[in-house]
Amino acid sequence: MQAVQPDKLRNIVITGHAGSGKTILAESLALSMGIINRLGSIEEGNTLSDYSPDEISRKHSLNTSLINGMWNGCKLNIIDTPGLLDFHGDVKSAMRVADTVLVTVNASTGVEVGTDAIWEYTREYYKPTVFVLTKLDADRTRFSETIQELQEHFGHLVTPIQFPAEEGLGHHILIDVLLMKQLEFDPDKPGSMTASEIPDLYRKRAEELHQQLVEAVAETDEELMEKFFAEGSLSEDELRHGIKSALVSRTFFPVFCTSPLHLIGSERLLGAMVNLFPSPIERGPEHSLCSSGEGEQLLQPDPNGDTVAFIFKTMSEPRIGEISYLRVYSGHLESGHELQDVQTEQIEKPGQVYTVVGEKRTATDSLLAGDIGMVVKLKDAHTNDTLADKGTGCRISPIIFPVPVLATAIVPVAQGDEEKISAGLHHLHEEDPSFSIEHDIEFNQTILKTQGESHLDIILSRLEKKFNVKVETAPVKVPYRETIRTQASAQGRHKKQSGGRGQYGDIWVRLDPLPRDSGFEFASEVVGGVVPTRYIPAVEKGLREAITTGTLTGYPVVDLKAVVYDGSHHPVDSSEFAFKIAAGMAFRAAVEKAKPLVLEPVVELRVLAPDQYTGEIVGEISSKRGKILGMEADVRMQVIKAELPQAALQGFHHALSRLTQGRARYSYSFSHYEEAPADVVQQLAAEKDA
Repeated sequence: MQAVQPDKLRNIVITGHAGSGKTILAESLALSMGIINRLGSIEEGNTLSDYSPDEISRKHSLNTSLINGMWNGCKLNIIDTPGLLDFHGDVKSAMRVADTVLVTVNASTGVEVGTDAIWEYTREYYKPTVFVLTKLDADRTRFSETIQELQEHFGHLVTPIQFPAEEGLGHHILIDVLLMKQLEFDPDKPGSMTASEIPDLYRKRAEELHQQLVEAVAETDEELMEKFFAEGSLSEDELRHGIKSALVSRTFFPVFCTSPLHLIGSERLLGAMVNLFPSPIERGPEHSLCSSGEGEQLLQPDPNGDTVAFIFKTMSEPRIGEISYLRVYSGHLESGHELQDVQTEQIEKPGQVYTVVGEKRTATDSLLAGDIGMVVKLKDAHTNDTLADKGTGCRISPIIFPVPVLATAIVPVAQGDEEKISAGLHHLHEEDPSFSIEHDIEFNQTILKTQGESHLDIILSRLEKKFNVKVETAPVKVPYRETIRTQASAQGRHKKQSGGRGQYGDIWVRLDPLPRDSGFEFASEVVGGVVPTRYIPAVEKGLREAITTGTLTGYPVVDLKAVVYDGSHHPVDSSEFAFKIAAGMAFRAAVEKAKPLVLEPVVELRVLAPDQYTGEIVGEISSKRGKILGMEADVRMQVIKAELPQAALQGFHHALSRLTQGRARYSYSFSHYEEAPADVVQQLAAEKDA
C-alpha cells in the first residue's frame, strides 16, 4: 500500500458502553468501504476486529483492533475498542492516538456508565467527540429521549445531525438536517443510499432541527455568527467548515444515526468522517516533551520533519513475537529505519512496517506523519515509548492508564512455577499496563491489581494459555499490627547449666508507648556495668526480633520504645546469645503488662456514583464498619468520601458493582492505623492458634 499524506488521513476511535454496537459498526463501515464482502457476526465469531480466541469465546471486545480503508480519496484508520470498563486501558491508549472519538450509544438504553467514563477521557485528552446512535431498527428505541439524555449529561452543545423517519422495526430512512435531505437505505445492501427531498411529513421538524444546528455552529465562530445575524442562515459549506472547527475546539458535539447491523447510516457516516472529521493537520500539532531543556515542543505532522513515532499498544503473537502498534507524529517510518527509543536511548530498527485490518497485515513502504500502523521486531521498546530520529530528544506524553483497584493474591498450582509466573506476568504487563504486579515481602504474596473481576480472569487465562502456568487466587493478607497502651517493665532471665560452660543473661526492659507511625526505638540506660556494653547490641537484636511477632495475634508490634535499664551478668557463662534470648523473654513479659492492642489499617475511600445509588453505597460502607466523611457533587455524579478498614476492601468491589449495576467507580489509598474491635481481635487470635 502506498503512503498517504496527512491531509488525506482520518484517525477515528470507536468507543462506547459494552453492547452499544461498536464492533458491528466497525464491521458495517468495513463492508461499506469494500474491505469485506459480507457482514461478520459476534455470535459466529467472524468479525474483523474481534478475532482473538478470548474475544470469540466471550463474545466481547477485549483488545484494541485496527481497521483501515479508503473512502472518497481519504484513508480512514478506524480503531475498535472494548466496551467493558475492565478493559478501558485499551480505550485510553487508542484514544491517545486518535484525532476524533466516536461514541456509540444504544438508542434503546441511552447513556450508560461506559458513556460517562468515555466522556471523561475525551475531556482529559481534549479530543473532538461525535456521538452515534445505534440499533435504531430495534424494538423499543428512544431517539428523542436519548438525545435529551445526552444533552443532560454532556451539555446543550450536543446537537443532532439526523433523526429517524420511523424508528424501530423496519427503520431504513434518515432525515439529515445538515444536508436537508431524506436519506433512504436498502437494508443489507452496501452503496444503496439515495438522497431525495424531505417529505412534508418531516419538513417542519427538519427545519427546526436545522435551525438549531445552524445556531449551534454559528455560536462557535464569531465570523459565522456575524454572517448568521446578517443573513439568517449559513451555507452547507460554511456549516461543514464551522462543524470541523468546532469539533477541534470541543464546542460542538454532533449526533449521527445508524443501524449498523443492516448498513443503515453507515455510508453517510463515512462521508461525515471525510468531510467533517479533522485530519491530523486540521487537528493541529502534537505537544511533546523534550529532554533538551526546552520543555514542551509542538510537533507538526510534517512528513519531511524529524521522525517521531509513539507506541500505543504492544501485543505478542505465536510465531511472530512482539508486535507494536504506533502512530507517526512527525516525519516518516520505513522498514529498517534506525531510530532511538527516547526513554531508554536504545537504538531500534523496526522490521517490516504494516497497515492493519483486524488480524490481517499488509506490508507498506512507509508510514507518513499522522498515519497509524504496526511494526515487528523491536528489541526493547514497549507501550508508551517514543521512537525518534537520533538527536531529536522529543517524546510523546505517556498514556495515563486507569488505576487498578481490585487486589488479588495468586498462588502457583505447581511448586517451582514462581519464576515462570513472574516472567509471564511481566510479559503480559508489557502488553497491558493497566494492571500491576506487587510482591508483599511481609506475607510473601504475589498480588495482582486489576480493573475488575473480568480483567483478572483474562489475565490469568492468558497466563495459562501463553505460558502454560496455572495459578489459584487467594485473599490478600491484611497487615495488622500490635502496640501497647501503657508503660510497663519486666525482667528477662535466661539461665541454663548442662555441664561445661553454661548460658546466662539477665536484663530489665521498660516499654513506653509512642505516637502512631513512630515505629520502634531502642535505648540503653544501663549504668555501672551491670550489663557489659559489649552485650547491649545483642539485647537490641533480641528486641528487634521479638517485635516481629506480637503476643495477641502474632503480627508485628509497633509504636513503642524499649529501654534496657538494669540486669546482671556472669563472668564466664554470659554471652551475646544468652542476652539476645533474655531480651525476647523480657519483651514478651513486658508486653503482657502494657495492655496490648491490635491495630488495623484503614484506607481513605473515594466513590464516584450516580446520585440514585448514594443511599445503597452509604449503607454498604457503614455495614463494613466504614465511616462516611462527606459527600459532594461532581458534575452529574456524587462523590462519597469515607474511611474503610482495609480488610473490608476484599468484597467491596463486587458489592459496589452489584449495587450500582457497574455505574460506580472508586479509588483508595492507605490512611492510618486504628484500634481493631474486639471481634476482629478474637478472630485473629483464633487464626494464630489454629
